Amino acid sequence: MPRRGNREEKRFGPVWFIPGEHGGRYPFCHSVYVEGAGLLIDPASHRERLMQLRADPGVKSVWLSHWHEDHLMHLDLFEDVPLWISAPDAPPITDLDIFMDAYGMDQADEREYWREILTASFHFRPRRPAGFLAEGTERSVGGLSIEVLSTPGHTPGHSAFFFKELGVLFMGDYDLTKFGPWYGDVGSSIEETMASVRRLREIPAKAWITGHETGLFEADPGELWERYLDVITVREEKLLDLLKTPRTLDDVVGACIIYGKPREPKAFFAFGERAHMKKHLEKLMREGIVRREGDRYARNK
Repeated sequence: MPRRGNREEKRFGPVWFIPGEHGGRYPFCHSVYVEGAGLLIDPASHRERLMQLRADPGVKSVWLSHWHEDHLMHLDLFEDVPLWISAPDAPPITDLDIFMDAYGMDQADEREYWREILTASFHFRPRRPAGFLAEGTERSVGGLSIEVLSTPGHTPGHSAFFFKELGVLFMGDYDLTKFGPWYGDVGSSIEETMASVRRLREIPAKAWITGHETGLFEADPGELWERYLDVITVREEKLLDLLKTPRTLDDVVGACIIYGKPREPKAFFAFGERAHMKKHLEKLMREGIVRREGDRYARNK
């Protein structure tokens, strides 16, 4: 089997695990290919390998688990191939400005940085889906039954895919990494993220494929499920400790709760800090744990 980094391709019958470059770390992800059906899921693993797959055995359709750039980096190789994605996640892939709006990028320097990166490094090209992937849909692909699972939180329309006969579950960006979940988009939700992870844990799978890092689990991930969700709790606890003294959003971002220390490029890392901390602050205010006074946030007594 072809090997990339410390991971090699793995086949579960016609379902192939295609490892991404650099261990599937951002900006790459792992892909899934279904032989016979010519179905490719999340084309951002390895450009040369995906070109090989297109040539032989062939790619007849592409599915996206969600709209993020690190899951569609090489979608430009398949501009003539029908594309499927959930309806809630479709708008960002149709227009670059809508894409940045969906991330909540409202600062000029952020948009300038991302406009260049998305077009040059991620080969962004506006696309119109041929159709939509919907919750509860069971699609017959190459003799396999694939159940589409709506797993919102990471994005509003994030989808997971369960290959029922094989017991293989593709979880997309619920990747069980030490970093923890991303829920920083405008339409992301902490609560929905937690619910989706717990739903995926209950699926009667025999093998679990994720978009990043380890990527393939052939035994139950076990404690990794809770460790992944515990990251959310730890982030929130650090924020609440910080808010014992009233803080501005800039103060909170500067505390680097997500990434641990200031990192460059600022347009990437400061954006990620701000996006996640806004979600936590909104949640804590809904729960009556935190209040806002002018431009400062403080923990209630």
